[in-house]
Amino acid sequence: MNKNLITNALALGLALVGYFMAMPVLFTVGIFALSGAITNWLAVHMLFEKVPFLYGSGVIPARFEEFKLGIKQLMMEQFFTEENIDRFLSDSAGKASTLDLVPVIEKVDLSPAFDNLVDVIESSSFGGMLAMVGGREALEPMREPFIVKMKETVGDISQSDQFNEILRNELEQPNVIAGMQEKVSDIIEKRLNELTPELVKEIVQKMIRKHLGWLVVWGGVFGGLIGLIAAVSGSF
Repeated sequence: MNKNLITNALALGLALVGYFMAMPVLFTVGIFALSGAITNWLAVHMLFEKVPFLYGSGVIPARFEEFKLGIKQLMMEQFFTEENIDRFLSDSAGKASTLDLVPVIEKVDLSPAFDNLVDVIESSSFGGMLAMVGGREALEPMREPFIVKMKETVGDISQSDQFNEILRNELEQPNVIAGMQEKVSDIIEKRLNELTPELVKEIVQKMIRKHLGWLVVWGGVFGGLIGLIAAVSGSF
């Protein structure tokens, strides 16, 4: 079952039991846990979906142009630098039929890409709500899954027939590195132009949404603890 549903159901159950069994402490714990879980669930939901009358919701699809630009910059500045291409050409001399960029991709540090994603979220109108649920630290558990998924995605692109055909053709031309960078940039630009806000949202969702579900769980846990403290302190 979904972590969000389980957390909210347990919190609601505690509140109902406390209410009908006349147990104020249990009722307070359940209400606080439910409010924490629902608030964090709404925060996660607002990252991906536009909610009427809630300013700043739907930040991921709303900023899809920035994501597209960021992906292009990532690929050109991290993967297809002159140094990486020169190393690749030296290793692939005489082996144009078996081009493979995956080893290069595996060695690239994609932590800056994740940091840029977090910066975009923080600088948006959603940044204030993100701060309420833990700020940058709340997104830190998604760093490794994001990096793994990005490497898989870029690796798939580098192994496509179209990409390798163009790459092999470029190897036979003068000014190989400059020409290759321009050609690769053009391929990336055309592919990114095919992206829609909905597709960008789906890409990011696949990377991090299931991990964001823990925000709801911990919202319920800490909300319940706050409720317990409030109930116990109020009984003295």
